[in-house]
Amino acid sequence: MQLQWLLLLPALPAVLAQKDGNDTLLWGAYRPNLYFGLRPRIPESLMTGLIWFGTQDYTSFGKARHTCEQNELDSYTWTEFDAREGGVQVLKDGLNNVKITTELLKVAGGEHGGSWAARVRGEPLRPDEPSRISTIFYLGLEGTGGVEMETDEEDDGIDGEIKFSGNTLQLDDFKVRIKDGPNNHHLTEGPFYEDFKDRVGKTHFVGRPVPPGSIWKAKDHVLKTVVDRFREVVTRYQAPALPDPSFILTLPDDVYTNSNLFAVQKTFDGPFQFDIFFESASAKQKLSSTTLDQGIPALLEAYNNRFEVAFPYPADYPAEKRQSLSAFSKAVTSNLIGGIGYFYGNSIVDKKFSYEWDEDEDAPLGSDGETGARLTEPKALLTATPSRSFFPRGFYWDEGFHLLHIGQYDNDLSLEILRDWINLIDQDGWVGREQILGEEARSKVPAEFQTQVPNYANPPTLAMAVTAFIERFKSQSTARGVPDQDLGMDIGTGQVPLSTTVNTVPTTNAVESQYLNSPELAFSFLKSIYEPLKRHYEWFRRTQRGQIKQYGRKARSRTEAYRWRGRSEQHVLTSGMDDYPRGPPHAGELHLDLISWMAFFSRTMKDIATFIDEKEDAANFAEIEKAIIGNIEDLHWNEAEQMYCDAGVNEDEESYHVCHKGYLSLFPFLHSLLPVDSPHLGAILNLLRDPEHLWSPYGLRSLSASHPEFGKGENYWKGPIWIQMNYLALSALHKTYAVQPGPYQSKAKTIYKELRKNVIDNVVKEYERTGYVWEQYDPLTGEGKRSHPFTGWTSLTALILAEKY
Repeated sequence: MQLQWLLLLPALPAVLAQKDGNDTLLWGAYRPNLYFGLRPRIPESLMTGLIWFGTQDYTSFGKARHTCEQNELDSYTWTEFDAREGGVQVLKDGLNNVKITTELLKVAGGEHGGSWAARVRGEPLRPDEPSRISTIFYLGLEGTGGVEMETDEEDDGIDGEIKFSGNTLQLDDFKVRIKDGPNNHHLTEGPFYEDFKDRVGKTHFVGRPVPPGSIWKAKDHVLKTVVDRFREVVTRYQAPALPDPSFILTLPDDVYTNSNLFAVQKTFDGPFQFDIFFESASAKQKLSSTTLDQGIPALLEAYNNRFEVAFPYPADYPAEKRQSLSAFSKAVTSNLIGGIGYFYGNSIVDKKFSYEWDEDEDAPLGSDGETGARLTEPKALLTATPSRSFFPRGFYWDEGFHLLHIGQYDNDLSLEILRDWINLIDQDGWVGREQILGEEARSKVPAEFQTQVPNYANPPTLAMAVTAFIERFKSQSTARGVPDQDLGMDIGTGQVPLSTTVNTVPTTNAVESQYLNSPELAFSFLKSIYEPLKRHYEWFRRTQRGQIKQYGRKARSRTEAYRWRGRSEQHVLTSGMDDYPRGPPHAGELHLDLISWMAFFSRTMKDIATFIDEKEDAANFAEIEKAIIGNIEDLHWNEAEQMYCDAGVNEDEESYHVCHKGYLSLFPFLHSLLPVDSPHLGAILNLLRDPEHLWSPYGLRSLSASHPEFGKGENYWKGPIWIQMNYLALSALHKTYAVQPGPYQSKAKTIYKELRKNVIDNVVKEYERTGYVWEQYDPLTGEGKRSHPFTGWTSLTALILAEKY
């Protein structure tokens, strides 16, 4: 079976071809950096995209829309989106007075990934004002294969449907057709209309050969042909008496030999609609507008039914809020999944870079001893992106949180993404914290952030995704009435009893949950990722090791201490909390957040080893986890401050605590490392709940409001509210401290209820006010700040609302 286009659709009643029973789920990927564009999950293959601009004046052409940009549109959002079926997206472009709706439907069938159909609809945002839009849909082919325009060329454009055919090794034969809707209108008056009346209302086109690796620059290539034609035609007129832009800003209607990039242009006056069909030849099914007419409503009905099961409406919110809260949850979930991208290309790595305080722990050299920044071999990655406009690439720190949310809706999709990240782990055990693969991805990254260093870590959030999968599997097995001992878990033999390999309990989402419904598949998946993940874990313990016996430190374990490499004077980017206050850089400093992450990582490795019956490893991981938790107490608890702190080294080479009240102080609590009867838990809950420090009506602040650096400087992690950190706090409360009997259970329950309401209410309020969810929120006003839409970990609000931790 060949690789498949993203969003492969299971069969929908009466509309789509039945899925071949021998077919298996194969994944492709969306181009999240574009407002609308598709590509298969194949390194070099077909790419498509949509460009549009207003024709009310000539200046609008210079503001043509294509890639997602900050503050360009009023809003853009997938209102519903399923990775296997398709979805609906709404783009509001106030400058050009148009609301564009894209509807995508995946059609299963054949042996090469199936087919798809898309409808692009437009209507004025302000009905009493003109809405004149020119749209350009393009398709370009990278690598081997070919594509050509089947429709005969016409000098003044084409009436009716326009067709292309192509072939690649993985997609085999395919056709692409673009068809107008039934009620489109075109400008039939204006300056010099008579000169262009033979071209008005027709589809214009162009075909050009472009160099390998540059299809992603399609907008530049395509719009250049519009500019070239404009320059040729405009010489016939004398400014300012020029033809209407609708008549003259068009593609040239010609195709060059060996073209691998084609574009199709349609210009409208008022509401419009056109359909695009990609038909895989092996599917032997012709798509039509009826496919979309019937398929989109069926898709939305199925989506809404499934969504309500995955994210049930909370009983503690009034019924009158159901519609708005459900719309919010669907949108942020849809945008998270709609923001999944497939990236392929090389990255920049410097194997021998370190700051002076890292010199004692140099990055390991490759076998060739090479130094300096180099391009790696190309790699591939399926990943959810934090922000389609600002961060359209893979982030290790973010991905673990993404997968918590994606896994709740589509378990097997989350495992596919997790597997891709695991595949990036090199032989040393390292994986880059930012995955900037290829020139297209690098085009959105400042030069100073493009190089990755192999002794730099990031919070190991992939461990959260693994733990979440194991928990979902156990929960599903319990629901099916299968005891743990019959699953090969805990005593994990790997020999799953035959009776448990058959799903005897009907499920509504079996296609998305094969790894939850089959102990054999679950065992196989965890077994396949175990060795590389173990190598990654050992890389952390080796490269991020901290010093204990020096500087007069005493701890029950002589090995378990950690510090982030790669920090600068003002930033610890590797920690994920970039400008959070730390002590002066020193080779002897120890970081509380990293040792807490390592305790969690050790627990995860213990759980996997237990599941796959690696008994000796499981016992070893348990011992390490115990040692780390003990050292957190010995090395990081400050009795006078009643808080956990980093450790630094002063001018006298003595160890001291670096205490800054904020998210850092909470880490042992955030990862549920403290027992419910810990003598320190009360102090942590007091700090968390204190309005003078972390508590606000909008969520927990990243830094105490009483801290001298609160809101100062870059102000990235010096006060603003981050939803993923609030999620960790709520998860710890919900799963541990508010449910298990202990001296602080009642207080934990109260805090949980109040904090959850504060976070939900503020994120939803700002979403309804601005049309976006945001990267962070102001700690004093609750206003959304920085990049948007940020439907990466901020979308965890949907999990918080449904209490799916």
